[in-house]
Amino acid sequence: MLERRLRNLVAGEELDYTLLMSALSGYKRPRDKITSLIRKGVLVRIKKGLYVFGPEFAHRPYSRGILANLIFGPSCVSLQYALARHGLIPEQAASVTSVTPKRNKFFDTPAGRFTYRYLRPDRYAVGVARETVAEESSFLIAAPEKALADLLLLSAPDHRPETPGELLRYLLDDLRCDEESLANLNSNHLEEIAEVYRNRKTDLLVRAMEEIGGKR
Repeated sequence: MLERRLRNLVAGEELDYTLLMSALSGYKRPRDKITSLIRKGVLVRIKKGLYVFGPEFAHRPYSRGILANLIFGPSCVSLQYALARHGLIPEQAASVTSVTPKRNKFFDTPAGRFTYRYLRPDRYAVGVARETVAEESSFLIAAPEKALADLLLLSAPDHRPETPGELLRYLLDDLRCDEESLANLNSNHLEEIAEVYRNRKTDLLVRAMEEIGGKR
């Protein structure tokens, strides 16, 4: 049975076109097979060339983080979605937010909205971590220090704090950041990011974290 054979061949839940065509290479018309698998609900098309297994055939929930990396790249999950994932803000972001050295972009898909914000290439490259979803798969995500720096840089253009205290009040009152999580940010990492970002808000963030005892 094609459905079971495909499931046995693919370890993860997320499949791009190359992997799918390789798994179906023994069939005469693999593209027709893909259409049939989608129609039967074996696969769900996220966007052109990217699929996940349907609920009946999934071994685990698909990863929106992995999908974010695959939908548009190079990219790194950051901003609100990463902050919520790191436990810095309480709200789960409705959109999976990422940064990219390419242009701003968004995609509405069966897995939700995926939003990409432009970040200068040198800023994009610093502070990137890798999160493992399962033994066979992982995705790029901003470290908590980078995710916060990205949010201040890209998503709060009208907020112009003058002092570390003003910035800290904004983080706690407006963004509703968890104070204990803020205190656990790594000051050394923040300083490395600030050296590259060269932005007033990032510099104030370093000083604000020093005031609340950020760790090194």
